[in-house]
Amino acid sequence: MSGIMGTHVLTQVALVVHDIEASKARLAQLLGVPEPPVFGSGEYAVTQTEVRGAPAPGAACKMAFFSVGDSVQIELIQPNETPSVWRDFLNERGEGLHHIAFNVKGMDSVILSCEGFGMTLLQKGNYGDGGGRYAYFGGGGLPFILELLENF
Repeated sequence: MSGIMGTHVLTQVALVVHDIEASKARLAQLLGVPEPPVFGSGEYAVTQTEVRGAPAPGAACKMAFFSVGDSVQIELIQPNETPSVWRDFLNERGEGLHHIAFNVKGMDSVILSCEGFGMTLLQKGNYGDGGGRYAYFGGGGLPFILELLENF
């Protein structure tokens, strides 16, 4: 089975939080693992972030990643105040489950497949280190945000 995305293997579950330092300390304690480092989302010159189809040079976040299996991560995201899918979620819903993610191959064709499935592209960009790209989708009759990840 590969479905619309070409995969059904979950890669990541992400939570949006107000305070990444407090949240990662608490989650590390819960899991019994060391606290991971915090990363910034990167410079716009690399990320080329777009929110709802428009350039969003100010949209940024802090992130921390916990490995919780051979191929699954829990990601914590603390957005800055600039409008983004992360900030909108935090403002409208508070802290909580933001998205689930899958690694894909051929992002452009998977984006078209998701749009054909009735999903709306909400935000996209490149990883801050330039090593890949992401795309967030909403809608399509699904009660969550879907993230596609493609590593270069």
